[in-house]
Amino acid sequence: MRLALFEPDIAQNTGTLLRLGACLGVGLDIIEPCGFPWGASAFKRAGMDYVPLADVVRHDSWEDFLSARPSTGRLILLTTRSAEPYTGFEYRRDDTLLLGRETAGVPAHVHERADARVTIPMLPPARSLNVAIAAAMVLGEGLRQTAGFPPVTSAPETDGGGI
Repeated sequence: MRLALFEPDIAQNTGTLLRLGACLGVGLDIIEPCGFPWGASAFKRAGMDYVPLADVVRHDSWEDFLSARPSTGRLILLTTRSAEPYTGFEYRRDDTLLLGRETAGVPAHVHERADARVTIPMLPPARSLNVAIAAAMVLGEGLRQTAGFPPVTSAPETDGGGI
């Protein structure tokens, strides 16, 4: 399973998703242009020392991303414009979860290329969740369904303040 970020706007969210991918063994595709300079200090803070551990592929454009995708695997768009709850969808190990820009989502031509669209049900009048939170929720469900979580090993010597 992979995550793909379409033209991300916020460095901290991208750093958070790099860390998520590094911790769970999930690759991350960044579809340029980003709304921040790569390596911005906020990006480094959010990704901390996990950035070198992450499997990141940067693509110059949507077209480059499509060209680089393997012939197998589905593109699953996380969107508020879907009636399919993410918990009712059947994920596969070769799925790529696509997330839109924090400020605008994805344009119609990207929406149309998705093989499936899933949403996170929310109470009104809420419109959307933070992109990193949404990615973590849906990725967690996908990894649970496909038994894709890394194995639990011994506990680390120090807590580090996180989970």
